[in-house]
Amino acid sequence: MFPSWFPLQRPLFAPVAVAAALALAGCASPSAKEEQDAAKTTFACGLGGERIVLRFDVDEVRMLMPDGNRVVLYQIPSASGVHYSNGSLELRGKGTDLRLIRNGTSTGLTDCQPYAAPK
Repeated sequence: MFPSWFPLQRPLFAPVAVAAALALAGCASPSAKEEQDAAKTTFACGLGGERIVLRFDVDEVRMLMPDGNRVVLYQIPSASGVHYSNGSLELRGKGTDLRLIRNGTSTGLTDCQPYAAPK
């Protein structure tokens, strides 16, 4: 059917194709466990009628602002609750009762829920 020089005729083709498919499948998407772990530390909240996404990590919180900008705040020791800052923006609160403070003006974050990525 195929000429003798055609690569599909060689017996090595099948194992190589299977190995390549498995390698690509492993890179396709994060595992379910990784997604579950991220969901435990990622929250979506309301901010002035828009949405902000917060991801808490070791010693920092990464925020995706409503305008698409990404902001990193660094943890500051606090006697109670959480306190993060980058010098111009602060995040303070307890649990899901959080406030964002910019230029001395405090705005409450509303309806903070664990983040679920769109499917």
